[in-house]
Amino acid sequence: MRFADFHEGQLIEAGPYAVSEEEVLAFARAYDPQWFHVDPEAAAERSRFGGLIASGWHTCGIAMRLATEAALHGSESFASPGLAYVKWPNPVRPGDALSLRATVLDVRRSRSQAGLGILRWRWQLFNQQGTEVLDLEATSLFDLAD
Repeated sequence: MRFADFHEGQLIEAGPYAVSEEEVLAFARAYDPQWFHVDPEAAAERSRFGGLIASGWHTCGIAMRLATEAALHGSESFASPGLAYVKWPNPVRPGDALSLRATVLDVRRSRSQAGLGILRWRWQLFNQQGTEVLDLEATSLFDLAD
């Protein structure tokens, strides 16, 4: 999508994305090696969640992939100054199929920098049961200079 294609209130959907146990373990071993992300046996026996769960940062990465595939690939997007918030209301488990729902909150051109587009949007990920597993508000920047 191009920056001009976004509008306030727009709903963008993508997915599902299948999460495998191998992927959960590989990500966690590399970036978030807490026992409930890397040890299926211990997670099954001792975790409050009753089994292995994906890192929240892995969940954010999946959302980024889906948002890129659905909206950002081929666009003028070049960076993000950050997130207003990020929440993981429920865990992601191996075998989940995650779908993205992105809601455009605001689209505007920068007042101080000609050629800069600013998109503020809310990303939510849901598993196959419709349970929300991620909620965040992101800002994306677009280079509109000709």
